[in-house]
Amino acid sequence: MKSKIVTALVALLLLSAFKTDTNDTITVFMIGDSTMANKPLGGDNPERGWGQMLPGFFTEHIRVDNHAQNGRSSKSFINEKRWDAVLSKIRKGDYVFIQFGHNDEKEGEKRHTDPGTTFDENLRKFVNETRSKGGIPVLFNSIVRRNFGENKNAVAEDDLHGKGTTEIKEGDKLIDTHGAYLDSPRNVAKELDVPFIDMNKITHDLVEGLGPEKSKDIYLWIAPKTLAACPDGRKDNTHLSVYGGRTITKLTVEAIAEAVPELGKYVRYYDYVVAKDGSGDFFTVQEAINAVPDFRKDIRTTILVRPGVYREKLVVPECKINISLIGQTGAVISYDGYASKLNALGSPMSTSGSASCYIYAPDFYAENITFENTAGRVGQAVACFVSGDRAFFKNCRFLGNQDTLYTYDKDSRQYYEDCYIEGTVDFIFGWSTAVFNRCTIHSLGNGYLTAPSTDKGKEYGYVFYDCKMTAADEATSVYLSRPWRPYAQAVFIRCDLGKHIAPAGWNNWGKKENESTVTYAEYQCKGEGANPKSRASFGKQLKDISRYDMAKVLGGTDGWNPAKDGNQLLSVKR
Repeated sequence: MKSKIVTALVALLLLSAFKTDTNDTITVFMIGDSTMANKPLGGDNPERGWGQMLPGFFTEHIRVDNHAQNGRSSKSFINEKRWDAVLSKIRKGDYVFIQFGHNDEKEGEKRHTDPGTTFDENLRKFVNETRSKGGIPVLFNSIVRRNFGENKNAVAEDDLHGKGTTEIKEGDKLIDTHGAYLDSPRNVAKELDVPFIDMNKITHDLVEGLGPEKSKDIYLWIAPKTLAACPDGRKDNTHLSVYGGRTITKLTVEAIAEAVPELGKYVRYYDYVVAKDGSGDFFTVQEAINAVPDFRKDIRTTILVRPGVYREKLVVPECKINISLIGQTGAVISYDGYASKLNALGSPMSTSGSASCYIYAPDFYAENITFENTAGRVGQAVACFVSGDRAFFKNCRFLGNQDTLYTYDKDSRQYYEDCYIEGTVDFIFGWSTAVFNRCTIHSLGNGYLTAPSTDKGKEYGYVFYDCKMTAADEATSVYLSRPWRPYAQAVFIRCDLGKHIAPAGWNNWGKKENESTVTYAEYQCKGEGANPKSRASFGKQLKDISRYDMAKVLGGTDGWNPAKDGNQLLSVKR
């Protein structure tokens, strides 16, 4: 029980390294109508509000709290006490994004306001009361309706959600439906010195530029029998699709960054966003990988993975080169395969077939991602199988037991910086040349940290720089390495070795002849597990490590040096 508690505490401490200090978090509250609101995700619902997509454009220093609601005007939002609920939460330094108009235009006492009088008064109320709490208001006007012709029913059709849309003759120019309701936010912003985002112009230029046909992709124009959520199809000129929500949010965030520079420093742009809460382009990481153009050269495709456990068997094929996979706190890729588990055709998965994630493409970069195999102690169960050349992992976690991290390809070079890797037996293993820099290597039980299978004639195998070897209580005798193949190489430089490291340090895998072919060495290691006088005779204590300069280990013929250059692309042709 004690070891489980310690292991849990270690995991919590490591997870905290990925977390943003909540005291530094700024909340962006959003109040508005359906074009901004969060939408339900059930039944493959294709609708999104632009505010729903906003979290995918900011760092974790920004928390988005979206209170926008379908069908609300500035008047009904106040009368239903929705504004009071938001006001009670605002802290000094928080922001309130205010966007009304679509429903203020509607007839009916519950929602209707007039521009220049009651609409403006409500906007002033939002602004002044936000400021009274130390918050910062930002005013937005309404996005355009996709109205390429004369349609006297355009405003009323918002509430029909594509049912009964008036058939009109469409031209090439958008016809405005908002009138003076667009001016009220602009006028109040000028009067009260509030940042103003002209979303009507942003969306007008986008939609008119796309034209009558392509602009349908921005809105909910869906063919019949395409989605279960709308089996009869939909022709909706007001509400946004996933693509429309993401596209409009990106353009809006660009305007926000210019109008509100303090928020601008937290803005990040990604080619794709994966999110379980509907704030991204996709719900699964594999969908995002599949969407990356094949052999997209000389530029990275960036994918943000928002918080959540993504239970999927992920494959990054060779054609999906130059991918950067960036995780937010709690982004986990998880599966439970293991070698003896039967696959779909009834045969054992095998070690190679058990992985939760396969990376075959070159120049793959991952940051703040957890790669996890949850099969438990059932034998070989790989969390991450890495085959592509020039693979770079930063602040990532690799969780499993036996055979957690498989460095597979003989010609693959891999770099792990500030990562956490845990397991029991041979939990870092394979043929590749791999550097581990400032990583934590955590043993969950007795066994072997590494099992390299370095090919004969290879210059390097595994090199650990300034790493920390830790362990659960039940791990009392752990070897630094044993050779999966006779020419295995593993070198530990300035590492902090816990007391769980066996005095002998090295194991010959029951084959005396391996002792004459392996390259096992240490340099200036410290800690209770550093016992040079007790080490097995076939291990070396180095006096000079110039041969193990990181640039030499990873440089190959193209000079790859991720420790110095980060994840930038090589200039050489491939």
